[in-house]
Amino acid sequence: MKYFVYLLVSSNKKKTFSYVGYTNDIKKRVTLHNIGKGAKFTRGKKWKLIYHKEYSSKHRAMREEYKLKNNYKLRKLIKIKNGF
Repeated sequence: MKYFVYLLVSSNKKKTFSYVGYTNDIKKRVTLHNIGKGAKFTRGKKWKLIYHKEYSSKHRAMREEYKLKNNYKLRKLIKIKNGF
């Protein structure tokens, strides 16, 4: 089974928010975030998928998700690369 680590961004007039997660169905997960059924932090915002990477095991995806969640410099580089 394939797993994905992803980075979502949402902007308002003052600030850009980012969210990192992992899933085995990326389209469904982004849709759930956008309709308010995702993680509590993501509710009430419109999210755009700007980064995703595929992994062959859940363990590897979870490990990489943890690294990306805690590496703010890398998250910032990804956001800048994608115009945020």
